[in-house]
Amino acid sequence: MGELAVLLVHRRYLHRSRHVKGWVGWGPQVPFDAVLVIRQADGSLQRRPIKDVPVRPSHIAFLPDSRLLMACGRARKEELGAWGPNVVVFSLDSGEQEATFCIGDDIPALVTDRGGSIWTAYGDEGIYGGHPESAAGLAGWSPEGQALWAPGGRLPDVPLEGCTAATEGDQVWLIWYSGSQRGGTFLTRITPSTGEVTSWPSPVGAPDGFAVRDRRAVLTKRVHNQRATEVVRAELDGDTWSATERRRVRVPGRVVLRCGQGRDGLLWLRAGDTWLRIDA
Repeated sequence: MGELAVLLVHRRYLHRSRHVKGWVGWGPQVPFDAVLVIRQADGSLQRRPIKDVPVRPSHIAFLPDSRLLMACGRARKEELGAWGPNVVVFSLDSGEQEATFCIGDDIPALVTDRGGSIWTAYGDEGIYGGHPESAAGLAGWSPEGQALWAPGGRLPDVPLEGCTAATEGDQVWLIWYSGSQRGGTFLTRITPSTGEVTSWPSPVGAPDGFAVRDRRAVLTKRVHNQRATEVVRAELDGDTWSATERRRVRVPGRVVLRCGQGRDGLLWLRAGDTWLRIDA
């Protein structure tokens, strides 16, 4: 609890997009070498070298048995209708690549649970792009890339875009919004051991960060093109998540998409080149 993992890439591997401003416009050219820096809960650091990464990662996440998952947010459709791999799994002990597979297309939110399952929420291009699991809006995968879970009509509306994700104990939270007139943003809690799915309307529209502990949660929503974010604290009162505090906070750098990760009541939020820890 309290760990943070950051993937560091040398500048010689980086390429800057002409169309995207700021630090988010920089990305590695594959294959590239990197160093995974892990900040432990006690403040100590571990460094693990990783070589020949074959994907441009939008997400990284731990898997059991000292393994690291890297996922590209987009998947490529190949000949005969197959989808090319957009996930690679490395052993942190040996630094060797162990597996590659595809977990859908257009992934704005991804998280892994304690058992190693992978949980994803998709964007509109993935939902309407022809990939069978992406079309459902939310999905669960085995550590080997086999589709394990789909919402199957248990959501209050049809997802249009994933926002962020979190875990709390053995439960997984996927945050998403619908494009229908009666829709909005929803907090969906999944209990993998039982298959139970519960959704609530979110007190914040399209948040970029979420963490939950028992009946309390913290949500963040960036202020576009400014070094500020809105921090909202909420509580579950009966069957409703209600905001109990809202405040605008100045942060060291701009917050952009895919910058929030919630684990057991702690939200790590990237603001420029700084990671902020916010407790629920």
